[in-house]
Amino acid sequence: MNDKQKVKIQELRLQGTGYRKIAKEMGLSENTIKSYCRRHPLIEQKGDLEHVHYCLQCNKVIDQNGKRKEKKFCSDACRMAWWNSHRDKVNHRIVRKMECPCCHKTFTVYGNGQRKYCSHTCYVKDRFGGGQDGR
Repeated sequence: MNDKQKVKIQELRLQGTGYRKIAKEMGLSENTIKSYCRRHPLIEQKGDLEHVHYCLQCNKVIDQNGKRKEKKFCSDACRMAWWNSHRDKVNHRIVRKMECPCCHKTFTVYGNGQRKYCSHTCYVKDRFGGGQDGR
């Protein structure tokens, strides 16, 4: 692959062109295009500034597709790790306060309308008599 081809690949990717179309247009293998793009992350030129998108969790460079919503994470594992460590930023749509029928403790429920008990222990205790032989 020569320098002209590399520049052309970068230009086409910045325009949002897919790997398959680039490969067809340039007469190269689709896997060659994918490999090149993974090794050379896109850098969008906006004026004189370079805009590179990094994963919020691991700070890896993220390949963005201009036709889609901006990616914030490089993988599902990073996304889950970030959200689990930033629970305060999660927007819970349905948050209800309920009272446990067993221990009468108030607890919060996120989304599950069927939940009655604050814990599995209270469920077992109320439903089956606390693990005692109820015969």
